[in-house]
Amino acid sequence: MTTIPALPLNNGVTMPALGFGVFQTPPAQTAAAVRTALQVGYRHLDTAAAYGNEREVGQAIRESDVPRHEVFVETKVWISDYGYDATLHAFDKSAGKLGIDTIDLLILHQPLPTRFDLTTEAYRALERLLADGRVRAIGVSNFMPEHLRRLLATATVVPAVNQVEVHPYYRQPDVLAADAEHGIVSQAWSPIGGITFYRGDGPDRRSTLEDPTIGAIAAAHGRTPAQVMLRWHLLQGRSAIPKSVTPARIAENFDVVDLELSTDELGAIDALDTGHRGGPEPEAITLETFGREIPEA
Repeated sequence: MTTIPALPLNNGVTMPALGFGVFQTPPAQTAAAVRTALQVGYRHLDTAAAYGNEREVGQAIRESDVPRHEVFVETKVWISDYGYDATLHAFDKSAGKLGIDTIDLLILHQPLPTRFDLTTEAYRALERLLADGRVRAIGVSNFMPEHLRRLLATATVVPAVNQVEVHPYYRQPDVLAADAEHGIVSQAWSPIGGITFYRGDGPDRRSTLEDPTIGAIAAAHGRTPAQVMLRWHLLQGRSAIPKSVTPARIAENFDVVDLELSTDELGAIDALDTGHRGGPEPEAITLETFGREIPEA
């Protein structure tokens, strides 16, 4: 079975570089997709309280023949549960739904710029959970360099991971550089640019899967565009979290470690950056607009 390289985190914990994501995966399809991913060889699962499918991820882990200690489980605290006590309770909710005692990586899902006091209190709770051994590593998601600067002004633990939108059409080099400066692993959500083509067939639709540069590189290696993009992330030292509910696609996305790309090919993919974000602007996230109640376990 293929073994995915492990990335060392800044606290000594190692994390499989390639994870399996369940963003926008309906709960009814989640358990089957995760079971398939575990059968294929994935050992890193990424979910979130706001996805509404933590319970099904946990079900799939229990139903698989993969021992719990071999699976690296990552989940996220939603902004509605920010604040010291609320975030401690958010851990209980997520761990309860997942059916596990220890979460391998717990991260804040978004910065909350208009209530950064709640963000820093939430992170302080993560530090407490880490100290108590209830989580093995802590981190953040969608934090821009300014958010990192503000967080690090009060944090005692540097985040291990920053999960952000990164794909060939949106590289966020300033974020990647800030993460690297602080020893934070950059983790790509929408790693093959799905955020750019999930939005239908409107005039702004662009598909990295149909990009001629990526397609030519894929054809030269007898691989698919998705495989090329995932290998691009791994070769540049990032973690990547692809998602799918299609068994053949789940297996295809995992089969990337023996694909070698040249420096010129990696540079050609870098050059596709449009500077255009596909997801929400982190600075625009507010409780009023994005708040939602996260159910109890």
